[in-house]
Amino acid sequence: MEALQGIIVGNQPGRLTVVATPIGNMGDLSERARAALAAADLIAAEDTRRTQGLLQHLGVGKPLLSLHAHNETRRLTELLAKLAQGAHVVLVSDAGTPLLSDPGFELVRAAVAAGATVSVVPGPSAITAALALAALPVERFCFEGFLPAAARERRARLGALATETRTMVFFEAPHRIAESLVDLSTVLGGDRSTVIARELTKLHETVYRGTLAELCQLAQDEPNLQRGEITLVVQGAPALAEAADLNLMRRALELLVQELPPAKAAAIAAQLSGARRAQAYELALQLRGGAGE
Repeated sequence: MEALQGIIVGNQPGRLTVVATPIGNMGDLSERARAALAAADLIAAEDTRRTQGLLQHLGVGKPLLSLHAHNETRRLTELLAKLAQGAHVVLVSDAGTPLLSDPGFELVRAAVAAGATVSVVPGPSAITAALALAALPVERFCFEGFLPAAARERRARLGALATETRTMVFFEAPHRIAESLVDLSTVLGGDRSTVIARELTKLHETVYRGTLAELCQLAQDEPNLQRGEITLVVQGAPALAEAADLNLMRRALELLVQELPPAKAAAIAAQLSGARRAQAYELALQLRGGAGE
């Protein structure tokens, strides 16, 4: 990054505009977004074919340059050179607001360091759309992006989030949603209120509501739930009012793990002792010799 700083010094600074594009419904494209795309000298796009379709819809022809997770670092010098020449570069992702689980962070950081003007045209985002319809607390929330694809890493990430009291937002691939719901229910507890927002703003937009346990079952019974783009909104953990009785938790688990799977034993022991479910689950696994369900 240090080598890129000052690249625009002595030249007319260019402008980088981060533009949000529709997540499904073309009617959500703002007039400001249309104007920014029409005024761009160059558009850096996550998928040039998808952005070309958007431009054709608008009747706009502009040069496109691919900028995705695998080439963003390599593109920086070229894009900063364009900015140094005074160009107006527009950054878009496949859909929604760039940088949010999409490429663009390195470019924005480098443009700021180089002295270019950076602005944003806000607009559609699956994150805020899902929160708006979830009917879960939104005064405070956290966005966790995609959970790890590997089961062990996914459970470890969820274990770290087990005591998160804010409403949590996740993206998930349709082919992993069923197994991710099982892990969410196992680690966080099946009684957490959850919303699955599928294909937001599109023709087949569907919202599924229930507890994690209920949605686990629904994922098995409803094949459409495992199709399309998915945003998950999960209720945060209740705040612990009193200090946990860790001795009681251990004594309860020593008895319960002899008769129950670790997750069920942990749920009961956590309720009895006031301990965190994740803490009880970890101890239950230790008492079972590290074996899972």
